[in-house]
Amino acid sequence: MLRLALAGARAIVDMSYARHFLDFQGSAIPCAMQKLVVTRLSPNFREAVTLRRDCPVPLPGDGDLLVRNRFVGVNASDINYTAGRYDPSVKIPFDIGFEGVGEVVALGLSASAKYTVGQSVAYMAPGSFAEYTVVPASIATAVPSLKPEYLTLLVSGTTASISLSEFGELSEGKKVLVTAAAGGTGQFAVQLAKKAKCHVIGTCSSDEKAAFLKSVGCDRPINYNTEHINTVLKREYPKGVDVVYESVGGTMFDLAVDALAVKGRLILIGFISGYQTPTGLSPIKAETLPARLLKKSASIQGFFLNHYFSKRSAAMDQLLKMYTSGDLACEVDLGDLSAEGRFTGLESIFRAVDYMYMRKNTGKIVVELPHSVNSKL
Repeated sequence: MLRLALAGARAIVDMSYARHFLDFQGSAIPCAMQKLVVTRLSPNFREAVTLRRDCPVPLPGDGDLLVRNRFVGVNASDINYTAGRYDPSVKIPFDIGFEGVGEVVALGLSASAKYTVGQSVAYMAPGSFAEYTVVPASIATAVPSLKPEYLTLLVSGTTASISLSEFGELSEGKKVLVTAAAGGTGQFAVQLAKKAKCHVIGTCSSDEKAAFLKSVGCDRPINYNTEHINTVLKREYPKGVDVVYESVGGTMFDLAVDALAVKGRLILIGFISGYQTPTGLSPIKAETLPARLLKKSASIQGFFLNHYFSKRSAAMDQLLKMYTSGDLACEVDLGDLSAEGRFTGLESIFRAVDYMYMRKNTGKIVVELPHSVNSKL
C-alpha cells in the first residue's frame, strides 16, 4: 500500500492504481522523469553516463520513501562507480549517484510509521542523480529543512568521523596531516582533529583554499603550488607526524608515508589521483613500502564507508547536532565560481565532475535540482 497526502487529507492508494498520483501540494507527480544512467563502463564520466529524459517515476514499496531530490552530492568515487570497479559483475545500464537531500512525496504504509509526506530527508543510496529516488525508510535521516549543508555530512562527514574514531587514536598535541584538506571530506577531518586538540597540517592547491583551512582551524595550511610539501614537513616537523589522513595517492601517498613519525598511522580513504586512469591507480613506491613502514613501526589502515554502515547512523546524528549547534562548518561548493556558473539541474553534474577533477572545489560539491510548480525539474 502507498500512503499519500491528498489536498490536505490522507488517502490510502493501492499501488496498482498509483500510476499517476498526487503529491503533498496537490500537483501531479509525473509518470516520467529525468535521470543519469551509466550506459558504458568507463572512468570518463562524460563517456560513461547518459541523461535520459523519459524514465518512469519509480513507486515506493511498503517500507520505502519516494524522494523528490533537491540537492545531490558529487563524489570523487562517482567515476569508480561508472567504471564498474566496485562491482565487476555489474551490467549496464545502471543508475548513478550516492546521496541526496529532498522531500518525501509518497511513501509505503510501513514507512509512514516514521515519516510523513512533505518531510525533508537526507539519504545515502544508489541512484540519487535523478529527479525522484526510492529510498528505504530505514536508511533515511530526517533533517529540519532542504539545505545543501546536510548533504555534506552523508558520505564526506561520516567518512571522516567514523574513520578517525576507529583508527585515528587522536589526542591532545598529536600532529595530523590531512591531504586534500579543503575538499568535501578533508574539511571534516581537519575540524574533527582540531576538536581532539591536535595540531593539524592541511595540503591544498590555492591561497584561497589555504585561507578557508585557516578559517576552520587548520594550524598549518600548505599550498603545494607555492610551497614544496616535503620541504615544509622536514623543516617544521622533523620528527614526523602522528597521523596522516590521505585521499590523494601516488606521489602524495609516498610523501605521506615518509612523513610518518615512529609508530605513526596513515588512514587511507582514497587515491583520487589515479581514478581517471584505466586501472584506477597511480604509481607508488610499492617495492620499498614494507621497509619504510618497518623502520618506523608505522602502519597503514584502509577505510571504505560501506564496511562501516552499522556506525553511519550514529555518526550522522552526532554530526547533525554539531552543525545545528554551530560547532561544525559544512562548506558547500555549488559551482558559483565555475566558468559556466552554478551547478543547477542534472545536466550540470557533468560539469561538476570536471570541476572536481580540475581541483577547483572548496568543500563539498553539490548540485541543485530546483522544482518548478508542475513538479518538473
